[in-house]
Amino acid sequence: MFVQIIEGRTTDAAGLRRQGERWQEELRPGAIGFVGVTSGVTPDGRAVTVVRFESQEAAEANAARPEQGNWWAETEKYYDGEVTFTNSTDTTTWMGGGSNDAGFVQVMKSNGVDRARVEAMDAALELHASERPDIIGGHRIWTGPGSCIDVAYFTSEAEARAGESAEMSPAVAEIMAEFDDVMGATEYLDLTDPDLH
Repeated sequence: MFVQIIEGRTTDAAGLRRQGERWQEELRPGAIGFVGVTSGVTPDGRAVTVVRFESQEAAEANAARPEQGNWWAETEKYYDGEVTFTNSTDTTTWMGGGSNDAGFVQVMKSNGVDRARVEAMDAALELHASERPDIIGGHRIWTGPGSCIDVAYFTSEAEARAGESAEMSPAVAEIMAEFDDVMGATEYLDLTDPDLH
């Protein structure tokens, strides 16, 4: 899978959402290999869009379409200042991947990650998924040898916060305590009203 993460700032979240809906209606039918998109704006105006295609070739073919270029020329007007693009084909899913049923999405940007230990803990946590029914699943996009972006999908923000503070079994508590160490420095971006397709 190929993933592109688009980041910027906006003071018009509604305008960006309209452009996203317009893409779904007008451009998606011709976007061969399109898998899905997760987008939203944090309370402080940081816009994040995570677009998934079956392959890099499919994404490049979509980008080359004139209608895609025209759409983007209009869309970038809704951003304030620079927009950054991060591409990766090194991706994994956990707990089944994302879901369009999510009511809350958290994007976590981490540096200094111990990949081998993180992936071992992912496997261990999957065995205890029933302890966090608020977590629907997620994607991890590797952006460098020790850097990644996690996109976690939750049933709702309220249930996610309750799950974070709930008492855990000793096995899960031990794994979670280790996570802070192996994930390095992490920045959290909360999408409280995500747009999911």
